[in-house]
Amino acid sequence: MEIYGYIASVFIGVSLGLIGGGGSILTVPVLVYLFGLDAFLATEYSLFIVGISSMVGSVSYFKKGLVHFKTAFVFGLPSIISIFITRKFLLPLIPDDIFSFGSFMVTKDLLLLMIFAGLMILASYKMIRKGAEDNTEIPHPDHHNALLAAGEGSVVGVLTGLVGAGGGFMIIPALVNLLKTPMKVAIGTSLVIISFNSLIGFFSSFNTVKIDWNVLVTISAIAVVGILIGTQLSKKIDGKKLKPAFGWFILMMGIYIIIKELFF
Repeated sequence: MEIYGYIASVFIGVSLGLIGGGGSILTVPVLVYLFGLDAFLATEYSLFIVGISSMVGSVSYFKKGLVHFKTAFVFGLPSIISIFITRKFLLPLIPDDIFSFGSFMVTKDLLLLMIFAGLMILASYKMIRKGAEDNTEIPHPDHHNALLAAGEGSVVGVLTGLVGAGGGFMIIPALVNLLKTPMKVAIGTSLVIISFNSLIGFFSSFNTVKIDWNVLVTISAIAVVGILIGTQLSKKIDGKKLKPAFGWFILMMGIYIIIKELFF
């Protein structure tokens, strides 16, 4: 199954480069079902893969002046604090066996996968519905909206810490709607936020698990190639037109995870 996993890793990068938010949500299912990792280890690997891929993807946006660092700070700092607390302190408190219903045991891995599946369904809804129109305003958020964005940043940090997804599908709408960031700047800024969130989350807890660096670096390198391909394709293909179809795929994946883990 690993060969399919490496092929899927290319598409993780392509989707991230092509549509911006939401592409990284494929990473954990690929690691769990194609590479055979347990859910907790998959979230750890995912943070590194998503972090490196997003960092590479943000370079082209930075060169074009499409990264707004003040906005990244307003949203990203609370997110970074939340992800550090979640990975360092919250996750270790969750026992491997949480509780049972008769012969059915709710484990830590099952809980993480259920949270992840719910996140995938939420992400799919945001992708399928009509997205926000491109914003041409200069980002001058008022104090109230900045606080709301900081609060959403904290929520994104907790979710990223729990399940290893970048949270771009939540970050981009917040940057556009709350901080009045132009769409292209929102995507570039989102990639910077995701890269810092993910890598800080990874390095805050990587010493608690045994990591196969050869596999992790290989998957990350393949995903980076994918994001470079996706970035080039985005110049010729409108990612916003592909996002609803990708959203339906994410929805089916989320439902598949719930059915497989609960009934099979």
